[in-house]
Amino acid sequence: MIETTRTIPRLIATLAVALCVSSCGGIQNAINPAGPNAANISRLWWLMFIVCSIVFVLVMIAVLLSLRKRTTEAADRVPIIEPPAESERRRRNVVISLTTITIVILFVFLIASYSSGRSLRLNDPMRNGLSIELTGHQWWWEVRYNDVDASNIFTTANEIHIPVGVPVLFSLRGADVIHSFWVPNLAGKKDLIPGKINTIWIQADKPGVYRGQCAEYCGLQHAKMALWIVAEPQEQFNAWRQNQTQEAVAAASDAQKRGQQVFFSSTCVMCHAINGTPAGSNIGPNLTHVGSRHMIGAATLANTRDHLAQWIKDSQTFKPGNKMPQNNLSDADLQALVEYLQSLQ
Repeated sequence: MIETTRTIPRLIATLAVALCVSSCGGIQNAINPAGPNAANISRLWWLMFIVCSIVFVLVMIAVLLSLRKRTTEAADRVPIIEPPAESERRRRNVVISLTTITIVILFVFLIASYSSGRSLRLNDPMRNGLSIELTGHQWWWEVRYNDVDASNIFTTANEIHIPVGVPVLFSLRGADVIHSFWVPNLAGKKDLIPGKINTIWIQADKPGVYRGQCAEYCGLQHAKMALWIVAEPQEQFNAWRQNQTQEAVAAASDAQKRGQQVFFSSTCVMCHAINGTPAGSNIGPNLTHVGSRHMIGAATLANTRDHLAQWIKDSQTFKPGNKMPQNNLSDADLQALVEYLQSLQ
């Protein structure tokens, strides 16, 4: 019995420590900042957390002390109807002091919050010339890289590459319902509202892959509307961007040529665009370089041959309610189509 009594508190303590440790890392964590925006938000969070923790501990100590004092008093003590004036004065001074401290703490929070909010504004948003138009759909992200040179404009989906150490301006649009763009490690969230353009800027100070998420409930598959921010050195980003501006590579092998024919003879061509081919629909994600992406289905599945085949055949299995219908292709046609799409690097 004694051993059981000791085990339960140990188990609770272990779970509490594990929970705290598990929240301090990962690729989607607001208190593990990788950019100036997230760092400002993280400092504000830590300030509030530390102050509130201290206040909580002091209040709990006061409560425990009062309970202990009450239990040590005589049970038959006569209640005080009219307390002495000096005692009342001390209590009043304590209440006034604590109220003043509370007001000061709230005022500090107000100033810190206002300062953090101002720091999220970018004074010179276009100094690097990189502007991205992000459109939220149910349930995927359309990513358009703008440029003064029309030949450098291209569209991709669900995966955003940015150069390290460079602020990037995002113009946010909602195509159907309200969505919200949130990459916790890099910045706070900002809504995408139909008929309105919001802006936000982010900057990654170190290379890495950061997970983003729609942070506004937008329908059945809201939880599976994610994206990736890939922060890489400037040279690597330039090479990636240059490749993205190119038209799709021509089908080379017989399997790829057959897969291309399957694409144009099926419902795929009615929803997707592949630059350099007659496919030009923008209902679904642009597939010009789909083979180079790490994930498919807005970060629902890793971009492997098996997953791509399963997604094409019946995406409803993985993401019920999305707008991509089932495709009743033969195994040979399905494999040829996968071969073609995987070649689009």
